[in-house]
Amino acid sequence: MASVSQPAARVSTPPSRLPALTLGALGVVFGDIGTSPLYAFKEAFSGAHAIPMTTDSVYGVLSMIFWAVTLIVSIKYVSFVLRFDNNGEGGVLALLAYATRLTRRNPTMQWWVAVIAVFAASLFYGDAVITPAISVLSAVEGLAVATPALEHWIVPTTLAILVALFALQSRGTAGVGKLFGPISLVWFLTLAALGVHSILQSPHIIGAIDPRHALAFVVQHPHLAFLALGAVFLTLTGGEALYADMGHFGRAPIRVSWFAIVFPCLMLNYLGQGALVLRDPEAAKNPFYLLAPEALLLPLVALATAATVIASQAVISGAFSVTQQASRLGYLPHIPAKHTSESERGQIYIPQINWVMLVVVVMLVLEFGSSSALAAAYGIAVSATMLLETGLVAVVAYVMLPKWRVPLVIALAAVGFVELMFVASNSTKILAGGWFPLVCGLGVFTLLTTWKRATAVIRADEDRKRVPLKGFFEMLGDSVPTVPGTAIYLSSDPDAVPVTLLHNLKHNKVLHERILFVSIGTEDVPRLRDAERTEVEVLVPKRRYLVKLRYGFMEDPDVLRGLELLERHGLRFDLMDTTFFLGKATIAAPEKRGLFTWRRSLFRWMQRNSPGAAEYFRLPADRVIELGTRVTA
Repeated sequence: MASVSQPAARVSTPPSRLPALTLGALGVVFGDIGTSPLYAFKEAFSGAHAIPMTTDSVYGVLSMIFWAVTLIVSIKYVSFVLRFDNNGEGGVLALLAYATRLTRRNPTMQWWVAVIAVFAASLFYGDAVITPAISVLSAVEGLAVATPALEHWIVPTTLAILVALFALQSRGTAGVGKLFGPISLVWFLTLAALGVHSILQSPHIIGAIDPRHALAFVVQHPHLAFLALGAVFLTLTGGEALYADMGHFGRAPIRVSWFAIVFPCLMLNYLGQGALVLRDPEAAKNPFYLLAPEALLLPLVALATAATVIASQAVISGAFSVTQQASRLGYLPHIPAKHTSESERGQIYIPQINWVMLVVVVMLVLEFGSSSALAAAYGIAVSATMLLETGLVAVVAYVMLPKWRVPLVIALAAVGFVELMFVASNSTKILAGGWFPLVCGLGVFTLLTTWKRATAVIRADEDRKRVPLKGFFEMLGDSVPTVPGTAIYLSSDPDAVPVTLLHNLKHNKVLHERILFVSIGTEDVPRLRDAERTEVEVLVPKRRYLVKLRYGFMEDPDVLRGLELLERHGLRFDLMDTTFFLGKATIAAPEKRGLFTWRRSLFRWMQRNSPGAAEYFRLPADRVIELGTRVTA
């Protein structure tokens, strides 16, 4: 089956780069799912929703883990979903941009696509704050296994690691990031070694991969199997990162990493934990660490902590990336991002997101106090995200592959049913903490949709007052005096007179000798080449120009750099002789309170607390004039 889009250069991996990219993928893509053995299997038999430990239940849970990972990760994500890229980029918002382009002729489907994708992206933030908390906590809890007297140091040590991790974000991870791959490789090989050592003592445990054990457990103990699904799902968390990080590595390195290293190492470790608890039921309190000889416990705690820091770094970077994409697609205000690497375009830093996440993560650690307590809050957001992503992929596949519609519908319906069961099982934990990521998701969803709706209202108001650019200067004639210099008006509608120019005429009653109307567009593709970025139309030779600057939804608009590219069109600028005119429209406060007038207040609050357009477009502050309008509709 061919990809549904034109493959980007980063998707087609040169054979010479495959080993390096495969190693890099281990540290970034698989950090989250790779640390699941620290807490996932333990939750089935010792968590808040523990099931009785019997041979049948251990075999049943292990069989469910093996086939859940095979179906959801190996088949759905690695073998199928990775085929659906937006010019090489993956992730739910990249898929939203692509699906929006495909469904333009069907407004109803387009609306549903947007709702599904935006809610899935919103739920990601709940996952993004829980992952660092549960991962680092579960690693540091090994201290209590090695030396019980250190148990009271678990929370302080966890907080110290997390604060240091977030504090270092502004410096980037380009240097230490080179160690992520090798450390992760050591981690996965350690998982395998610990598992094999236990399996060799109870080789019969390998039979647990037989799907009949899972089926028998479900049939004979449906209630227990339903409860166990919540723990089983913890082995899948991080699986969605396979798709989201495709743009950084490409399909081939992710697939090679998964099938050659990650999948077998994870399964060996889970089977080893199962064999251990059958030999010693008391080991269920922390089967991962109890797999290791006592002399190796502290080194294992150190390695596990390093692995969880890497997993946390990946999800923090993911939150920055999702925020940037949401801003580019019009669901958030313009949010400048600091690039922390000269070579890696995906390494960015957004201070506001970073510090908010740190505060929430610290609150989670203090409130829940243990990985077992946090596990109750973990699964619901990720399971719902996976289910929603399946629906979004189904829409894209249905539109793009009409010949495969029937088998695709059947296959995706089967996957969707399994994921729905995971959502249902995790919903039993809502009161125990599962409410937290749902509240986070609903809050972010409200922010995203409020901004999108408000900007649509402002755009509609501008359309009502629209003055066509064509013929405008002919209508003015020579009645308006001119002043020396260049004026650049930024406008969202390239065919209309900017409101800022009308205000300038109204109040100052002059025009500049040379005027450029610059519109900045965001395309449905991740990036554009410089040769595709600029388009110039001459309205009046040497005096009036219409300029279009285009960017991909993962690029930072840089107006000054864009103006430099206009030299190939014969336009040159003296910055000290140039004035930038920006407009800022806001929605007026409501005269009467109504059911949804709170959204106006929310939008006004978001607008007040968002960076200005001059900062976002990297314009020199002393060359900018900003003119505002108020929308009363």
